[in-house]
Amino acid sequence: MRDEHRWLRRLTVLGAGLLLLLLGTAAPASAHAALRETDPADGAVLKSAPRHVTLTFTESVGLLTDSLRVYDPENHRVRTGEPGHASGRSDTARVPLPSRLGTGTYTVAWRVVSADSHPVSGALTFSVGKRTATTTSVLPDRTENRATTSLYNIARYLAYLAVALLLGTAAFVAYCRPPIPAHLRTPLLAAWVTLFASTLALFLLRAPYEEGTSPTRALSLSALTRTATTRPGELLLTRLALLLLVGACALSLRRGRRRIPRRAALTTAALLSAALSLTWAASEHASAGLQVPLAIASAALHLLAMAAWLGGLTALLLTLRRTTPDPAALPAQAVTRFSRLAFVSVTVLVATGVYQSWRGLGSWQALTDTTYGRILLAKLAAVTLLLAAASRSRRWTARLASLPPVPQRDRVPEPAGGPPLPSAPEPPAPPHPLPARLRRSVLAEVAVGVLVLVLTTLLTSTLPGRAAAEAAQSATPATGIQTATVTTVPFDVGTPGGHGKVQITLDPGRVGTNSVQAVVYGPDGGLSSVPELRITLTLPAQRIGPLDTKVTDRGGYWAADAFNLPIPGMWTMKVTVRVSEVDQVTVANSVRVGR
Repeated sequence: MRDEHRWLRRLTVLGAGLLLLLLGTAAPASAHAALRETDPADGAVLKSAPRHVTLTFTESVGLLTDSLRVYDPENHRVRTGEPGHASGRSDTARVPLPSRLGTGTYTVAWRVVSADSHPVSGALTFSVGKRTATTTSVLPDRTENRATTSLYNIARYLAYLAVALLLGTAAFVAYCRPPIPAHLRTPLLAAWVTLFASTLALFLLRAPYEEGTSPTRALSLSALTRTATTRPGELLLTRLALLLLVGACALSLRRGRRRIPRRAALTTAALLSAALSLTWAASEHASAGLQVPLAIASAALHLLAMAAWLGGLTALLLTLRRTTPDPAALPAQAVTRFSRLAFVSVTVLVATGVYQSWRGLGSWQALTDTTYGRILLAKLAAVTLLLAAASRSRRWTARLASLPPVPQRDRVPEPAGGPPLPSAPEPPAPPHPLPARLRRSVLAEVAVGVLVLVLTTLLTSTLPGRAAAEAAQSATPATGIQTATVTTVPFDVGTPGGHGKVQITLDPGRVGTNSVQAVVYGPDGGLSSVPELRITLTLPAQRIGPLDTKVTDRGGYWAADAFNLPIPGMWTMKVTVRVSEVDQVTVANSVRVGR
């Protein structure tokens, strides 16, 4: 037993370390609203200045105070009107431009909040009269603050883990009726405190997370006021209120003198659990896209079933740890009841998971072609392992329930007027292997269950395949102007001042003849002159390339007037930058070429 407990502690420490490593090294969460079209089109050259810049997304978006910013070719901010939604279009953001814009290339930087509460940002360019070199530098640190994003994501993971433990342990106590429920009071309290603290952190970090600013802005009164008036902020406040209500009910039950009927207590717990789950469902993928009411109900049931299974497993494992190796001392009735609860939970998880997968993917091809699909495949593999471990646990549970009761020892009669007769000591019974096997099986379920929960949280922060496909299909704007592909590649040769970035434009970025323009920016964000620049493209899937674009120095920028791309696909662009006679570096990036 001591070795098993030591194994459990080591596994817990290892799992926590891997989880923190994952959170610390994960890239910023992918946004869930994808840009469908823009007017003017990205990379378009216009004869006259437009009156507005309009961005249309795949779902409704919320605007920030600084959602759309326009910069002229000299990197000066253009004075624009207040950004807003187009008339009757919550999925369209628009900002009015001045009546007169000079000749040259303008940059539009934008950042909005998608309907499922995740910020999305990007940039586009358009030119008036002719395309010119621009010194505008829209750096990634304006759109994402790594410290804020990391803290926010850690709070999200902790909230998911805590709600699973809180609701699952409560369901285990209420339905499975363990022999000593007081042993589960500590994990219940720890889950409640963790969930309350992580939810409060999410509320405080909400404004900096949306705006891409430092965590120090979390305590700003204006930021807190704005968060409280948004839908994600209202849902977080609702969650905090529900947790306070749960805590108040638990205290009243513990200190109250009157006993509340069991049915009333279960009904109250079920209502509070459903309300808590809705604060997640109404703020994630389910809140936007197809069949929103049905999707929210499905997401809430999915969360409740996940909590009942994984949180209940943790409670079962803690209960089994309190028992002796004697199978007769095991809580057989509680184990059997949990087996039935787990079966119902798995059925609900499978049904709601199939629906959510169909809604998020949109096609079989998205399983392998999108990040969402690949994470979903990993989750399906983990769920398969979890079901295998659960099947093994059910087998040990059935064997436990079939064990005959241990016979009671016969009472030795006492002789009249004397001490009881001595009885020969019974040899100790050898430990039964069944309890240890059941505990190991449940421990394996818990370990794989944590992995499933991590992958589920990753899915909620990844662009769904359906939205990605919809954005790709709408890549050509309604104006009929083909978009250009703009790729920014950072480089660093490893010497002082030897870093910067190359902004490369493929126009129109489709199969056939394209023009190539490349501008090199130095470490200060201004234009930089380099003695050599080489750009090649390779299509590994078809073993095509490398194809040399043969860009030449045009005095301030590099360009090639005609470069042919034979077929569509995900091309690998390699950029070689030489900054001196001996210092050069080659960096790569992926570029999608359409038809």
